[in-house]
Amino acid sequence: MARHIILFLCWGAIFSTSISEAAPKKQLWERWLEYSPESQTIIDHQSWNTFLSRNVLVGRDGINRIDYANVPDADRKNLKYYIEYLGAVTISRYRRSEQLAYWLNLYNALTVRLVIKNYPIQTIKEVDISPGFFADGPWGKKLFKVEDVPISLNDIEHRILRPIWQDPRIHYLINCASIGCPNLQPIALTGRNVSAILEAAAREFINHPRAVSYDGGRLVLSKLYQWYAVDFGEDDESIIFHITQFANPRLKERLKQLKSIADFDYDWSLNKGQL
Repeated sequence: MARHIILFLCWGAIFSTSISEAAPKKQLWERWLEYSPESQTIIDHQSWNTFLSRNVLVGRDGINRIDYANVPDADRKNLKYYIEYLGAVTISRYRRSEQLAYWLNLYNALTVRLVIKNYPIQTIKEVDISPGFFADGPWGKKLFKVEDVPISLNDIEHRILRPIWQDPRIHYLINCASIGCPNLQPIALTGRNVSAILEAAAREFINHPRAVSYDGGRLVLSKLYQWYAVDFGEDDESIIFHITQFANPRLKERLKQLKSIADFDYDWSLNKGQL
């Protein structure tokens, strides 16, 4: 009996790890397809912009961090008020560009608030509040209401952003508070700047070693390209082609010589810094 229990626990640990390392499939939530193409109304993200400008530390190593332990009380309160403000927005009444900036900012603001509330932690996966026996991290928890509908981080990413916009560059603006993740941008996204920042963020991440590196001449990519292969082209050549589109000349030349991906890597360490 004891042996069976041990085997079950070992199997459960292995199964849980494999599940936590797999991204949910994108599955359209039709409720959020509604938008108003004629709308000229702008959502105010200035308070989030102020928070980011004060607290995002742009590192010389190309990785942006936050000093979570020392975020000023005033900024914590403003972050809370900003998220509450987003909750009062009827997002279905806005044009698509405003909606895209809204959902990305909401995802990132909720993530930052989660880390601040649960700090000190070494990885966001320690914020283990998702429902389900094998669930991991905070992504499955209904954290917020938009138009009175409960929403989780998984909902925002996999049921709204990915299936509605069908743009792989969206992954470069979703921050999971980890070193291996694309950077949290030091400015807020808006309907006016989101298109340009999508492009810049793709180039920023792809030309950094945590996205593309080499091990003895073998191509090693961020696990982002493994988890979301369906968004980047599925097979190795298609993923490499996507990366090549945003690569600097030196990286682009090197990628021309490769047809396959040898391995994937990711650093889940918290993106914490110090002023």
